[in-house]
Amino acid sequence: MTIKGVLPFEVVLMNPLRGIVLKIISVSIFVVMATCIKAAAVHVPPGETVFFRSLFAVPVILIWLVWQHDLAHGLETKNFMGHFWRGLVGTTAMGLGFTALGLLPLPEVTALGYAAPVLTVVFAAMFLGEQVRAFRLSAVGLGLIGVVIILSPRLTVLSVETADKMEAIGALLMLMGAVFMALAQVFVRKLVGTESTAAIVFYFSITATLLSLLTIPFGWVVPTWTEAGLLIAAGLLGGIGQILLTTSYRFADTSVIAPFEYTSILLAVVIGYTVFDEVPTITVLAGVCLVIGAGLIIIYRERQLGLERASQRKVMTPQG
Repeated sequence: MTIKGVLPFEVVLMNPLRGIVLKIISVSIFVVMATCIKAAAVHVPPGETVFFRSLFAVPVILIWLVWQHDLAHGLETKNFMGHFWRGLVGTTAMGLGFTALGLLPLPEVTALGYAAPVLTVVFAAMFLGEQVRAFRLSAVGLGLIGVVIILSPRLTVLSVETADKMEAIGALLMLMGAVFMALAQVFVRKLVGTESTAAIVFYFSITATLLSLLTIPFGWVVPTWTEAGLLIAAGLLGGIGQILLTTSYRFADTSVIAPFEYTSILLAVVIGYTVFDEVPTITVLAGVCLVIGAGLIIIYRERQLGLERASQRKVMTPQG
């Protein structure tokens, strides 16, 4: 049975183990996607990469909706401008992240991306009016210290070799990308009140595809067959990963699922070493530990607040 206004995949029974498994699979898929993009980044510019990543995610979403028998209603929207602004911010984050992938080791890009959830707390307070007390502010501060530690080796090389300068630029670009990722999450939080998950993912992919075309004057190239295959695979993997990620949160609470985001650093280290001959430094790993710790503290606090709100609602509910 389908409830009007709710997609079939949004009406499910809680199953934490299934949610965790789907989350880990989706995280792994995103790391493999980033690997494809990094492999093609040597020759293909970031704007063109964003185009392939976004365009080839669209058929995956449409096939998913057909499979769910909800193509007719799954893409309905009440907020076109909300989708546009979310798309603009998200596309900027994607472009910055893809640029960084071409300049930095994969584990380092992954680690800097962990700044986004921490920054989301700050932006949610600024733009959504969410209350952020000392406990979560302390966690944000801890996470930002971790980010500074990760960045510190890069920021001391501005007067040395060109290669090192490019890595420093890559680190700053990825940090900016994390800022825009956090802003994108604020827009998503606004959209989920009226929009289905499928609509949010679909219109983001469409917006990113169209916006990426604006980068053509900055130099697109004709990819080799291998590069084209990698870019198409990145798009398909991105679409599949997004669906699995979204579905994982239907089976368990965010506080249960979210910590498994950090499993990506393990796969990123393995792939970085075996595919790109990259070894993370002790400094990067130390910074990662602080950022992950901050993220876990924030998730724990969110869970506690959720339990408190549920308890208050239970007390206020009239007993029959």
